[in-house]
Amino acid sequence: MDRGTPQLSIGAARRIALAAQGFGKPRPTQPPSVNRIEALIRQLGLLQLDSVNVFIRSHYMPLFSRLGPYDRARLDRIAGHGTGRIDRRLVEYWAHEASLFPIDVHPLFRWRMAAVDTEAWGSISRIAREQPELVAETLELVAERGPIRARDTGAVRPPPRPGHMWNWHEGKVALEHLFFTGRVGAARRVNFERLYDTIDRVIPAEIRERATPEPADAQRELVRVAARALGVATEPDLGDYFRLPRADSKARVAELVASGELTPVEVRGWDAPAYLWPEARRPRRLHARALLTPFDSLIWFRQRTERLFDFRYRIEIYTPAAKRTHGYYVLPFLLGETLVARVDLKSDRQRAALLVQGAFAEDGIDRDLVAGELAEELRLVATWLDLERVSVARNGDLSRELAAIIG
Repeated sequence: MDRGTPQLSIGAARRIALAAQGFGKPRPTQPPSVNRIEALIRQLGLLQLDSVNVFIRSHYMPLFSRLGPYDRARLDRIAGHGTGRIDRRLVEYWAHEASLFPIDVHPLFRWRMAAVDTEAWGSISRIAREQPELVAETLELVAERGPIRARDTGAVRPPPRPGHMWNWHEGKVALEHLFFTGRVGAARRVNFERLYDTIDRVIPAEIRERATPEPADAQRELVRVAARALGVATEPDLGDYFRLPRADSKARVAELVASGELTPVEVRGWDAPAYLWPEARRPRRLHARALLTPFDSLIWFRQRTERLFDFRYRIEIYTPAAKRTHGYYVLPFLLGETLVARVDLKSDRQRAALLVQGAFAEDGIDRDLVAGELAEELRLVATWLDLERVSVARNGDLSRELAAIIG
């Protein structure tokens, strides 16, 4: 690294990253408006979707982590989820993984739609070559009857295959190909099941008719969004945010450095070059308190999480129970500027209880302080989820202190 390159301490980099991700400001005293919710999503760039619902659907939680209790129906309304009125401001596509993001960003992914053979996984890219008539018939079905569910194609689910997470029938694969290529969109999700419709009935004409950006221009804008959302980041951090091909990520970052839109910096302790978004807030101190879903954009790139917070985190959903270290659905707990603990959470909706199935402290923390702050956050999230109590199991080295406070 050139000696003239600006240097940042790891603490300064951490505060910049937290501020860029929407932490450090007081949570609103009143439930945030739809506009406030949309503004935060624009700041983050996107919300990742995930099917696991043992605690809460993952896309709801990042807003709570930053804004506190809010009306989830407001997010549903602008995302087109549920059966209520739609005020569509968000749309779904493969951005990081399956994600919600502002609808006007949709054209920036047309390069990915066109690159289905290299960007999509095997069955999605193959089906148009192997069964083009099925894809065409499925598109006709959507046009005639949409919005439809995958089961409306009439296809039969194949027998389960060992080692495969998804067990899709051909009708679902055809729909997913059409979704990936942008010919159909997600009109709604009801009980998290995607309903497909033709893209002209999902995306407004004003956005559909925009000129298609050149792939490099679209990717460059996506890196800008990532850089604003991350504050300070390595090139792999920036590329991972919207899952850009590595060669494209390197090229786009280099272009933004050359144009002066990204500032090269050295973060002490990092072994890779870093880049600062010049307009990023640089707070001298920052206080945050939040439970973080495994799919929160602050921590979803595990290498960055370890580099930024010295916190090794691996989700263990797909790990056999006997081999799990911390539990099935484990959320890191952010306090101040540090990830200080992790808790394995489950919402028992029949008994109206938030179950803390394990609570684990990081080394060197003030356990009584952390337990007290964690207890308050758990009570707050339980109330938000309409759960009447918090129940702490005696599992993990922080569970005794936590149970003593919660009772």
